[in-house]
Amino acid sequence: MNDKELREIRRRFRPDKSNILKIKGCLVNSEKTVVSRFSQPIASCSQEENEKLLSIIKKSLSGGLGTNLLGLEFTAEQTMQGEEHRLLMELRKSSLENEDALTTFYQKVIESVNIDGGYVILLACDNYDVFSYSADGEKADSSEMFSYFVCGVCPVKPLNAGLYFRQFDNSFRAIEEHAMLSAPEMGFMFPSFDDRAANIYSALYYTKDIGNIHPEFIQNVFGVRPPMSAPEQKDGFDSCLKDTLQDECDFNVLCSVHNQISEMVEEHKNSKEEEPLKLSKHSLKTVLEYCGVDGEKVEQFGNKFEEEFGKNAQITPKSIVDVKKFELATPDVSIKVNPDRTDLVTTQIINGVKYILIRANEGVEVNGINIDIK
Repeated sequence: MNDKELREIRRRFRPDKSNILKIKGCLVNSEKTVVSRFSQPIASCSQEENEKLLSIIKKSLSGGLGTNLLGLEFTAEQTMQGEEHRLLMELRKSSLENEDALTTFYQKVIESVNIDGGYVILLACDNYDVFSYSADGEKADSSEMFSYFVCGVCPVKPLNAGLYFRQFDNSFRAIEEHAMLSAPEMGFMFPSFDDRAANIYSALYYTKDIGNIHPEFIQNVFGVRPPMSAPEQKDGFDSCLKDTLQDECDFNVLCSVHNQISEMVEEHKNSKEEEPLKLSKHSLKTVLEYCGVDGEKVEQFGNKFEEEFGKNAQITPKSIVDVKKFELATPDVSIKVNPDRTDLVTTQIINGVKYILIRANEGVEVNGINIDIK
């Protein structure tokens, strides 16, 4: 999926847009026992309840592609024989009405989720009449139906008992302890909406914490190899640089690499391309060549990249470079620099001692107080 297709699906989660008829799911306690199962018709909800429910489910499609949202790919063999894919297809085909399939699905989720306290597994099925465009750019009749479902695993947090003020009769009343539904920790949409059509070979997976993609959930529910998380991609890329550049891995080179990738991100953004920007071995080798890295070490980097990420792998720029931040650190000092003003920083050895030098012409503050440098 690309950003445009993702936005198109996100817009579905409004009372006036979706064809979601009911919310299904179950409540699981801290002992991993299903306390209750539910099937709540949307028609029985108030406007406010409807909006809040759809908003929580929509959060299973939040974040950015390549960071919070990861594409999970099924092999042809899995789509034909894999029990995980067969179960997902049955849930979709039955519009979440097959209770036996739901029981099996709930159990798979429960076996792989470790959340302190209880949580709710939320499911919603939608049928989207995908509109097309006429030659003059106007919306035309729908060309096909996209049937999909979204799942969110939402922690339940206790809402303490207490008193509340009832305004209409100016009195205090007791409120019992309740459970408050939180935003999902993980979730997914199946199938993916690729080229504005269903792609049963792919699912869009969501994780709230990009540092923990819950690989056991991915393995148990989808039966596919978990992709690398954003921090893992960052660690792998850093390892490739350090192991191959060695003595050339200095401040100037890393600063140049950061700037080059940031420029690529900016150019891609300005181009209005919907497909997310990906960095391959070849594009990163080109970056290093531009930064003046020795040709032999550039080749070594390419080989190391393949070892770390796999042949023909592509990684997300957001995972390896924060275009809004540039930071230097020692065990005792951390320096944050405007990424557009890295020219103010240099490194130097003076009388055998290594220094980080920062040009400071004006506006120098210590704990918020302006100082003079004498």
